Amino acid sequence: MKFSLFIHMERIDPEEDQRQLYEEMIALCEIADRGGMHAIWSGEHHAMNFTMAPNPFLTLVDLARRTKNVRLGTGTVMAPLWHPIRLAGEAAMADIMMDGRLELGVARGAYMFEYERLSPGLDAWTAGQKMRELIPAVEALWEGDYTHEGEHWQFPKSTSAPKPLQQPGPPIWVAARDPNSHEFAVSHGYNVQVTPLHMGDEEVEKLMGHFNAACAAFPQVPRPKIMLLRHTYVASDEADAELGAVEVNRFYNYFGAWFKNERPISQGLMAPISDEEMAAHPFYSPAAMRSNNVIGPADEVISRLKAYEALGYDEYSFWIDTGMSFARKKASLERFIAEVMPAFA
Repeated sequence: MKFSLFIHMERIDPEEDQRQLYEEMIALCEIADRGGMHAIWSGEHHAMNFTMAPNPFLTLVDLARRTKNVRLGTGTVMAPLWHPIRLAGEAAMADIMMDGRLELGVARGAYMFEYERLSPGLDAWTAGQKMRELIPAVEALWEGDYTHEGEHWQFPKSTSAPKPLQQPGPPIWVAARDPNSHEFAVSHGYNVQVTPLHMGDEEVEKLMGHFNAACAAFPQVPRPKIMLLRHTYVASDEADAELGAVEVNRFYNYFGAWFKNERPISQGLMAPISDEEMAAHPFYSPAAMRSNNVIGPADEVISRLKAYEALGYDEYSFWIDTGMSFARKKASLERFIAEVMPAFA
């Protein structure tokens, strides 16, 4: 099983300097590269200081100049916000600038907050249909001289300009949850990204079940890869793990509130969530985070990841966005590289 880092700039306090946050993010990516991680993933989000990532290609091209070995992936671009010609060309240009290290992850998007602002009236179903139309069109544009007559886009004979350095194109990953998404990805030979979010390992097993069922349904297609994305904190001891669980719980309270799209937003920041509100949440709690997410000393983390490897996951992505301080993120990542990864060498 390979290991990667999943990372964005994150900000919930208006006093945090955005330039400093970017430099801290880059520093963590450089640690991941020096430490032998396989890839770094960064996604696309808009108008949200909680996750600042307006164009992942910009971030990844900069990272390509600051790293040597890691693959660099979009985790993920939001399909309904892209025209196929634009995505094909920008991904290809990024692949050239990154010396052929691009991995292209695509999703339908998740936040209604973003749909309302960038594509009013868009719903999750339509976003998913756009994703299913977009990705094959991008592949065809990389091949070139492609005419498209789809439900959501139509254009005359066109070619990606430029063409990607990797041929026939960068590896494609699809963020999948329900069985239909897995079947779409596997039937086309696309790799799959999954995350159980705040849920426990029963969800990890369920997601692998969807993937295995899709592989069984399309035996003529070579088995794609599947990546598991989880919030991870490698603690120095049990007390540190308990603190990590409190911090991850705070992150999920904000994550869930952004998803519900009900709280006031000003300057891209959400009105603070009180300790009392967090304590009253029906299923987020520090205890649930400690149990469900990969939080604990190195030996406990190794045991959890060995179980994921045995299930068949090809890649485990360390989701480091947790609202923790830079120092705590850095210490956890360094422990992961020094104490956890060698167990899988």
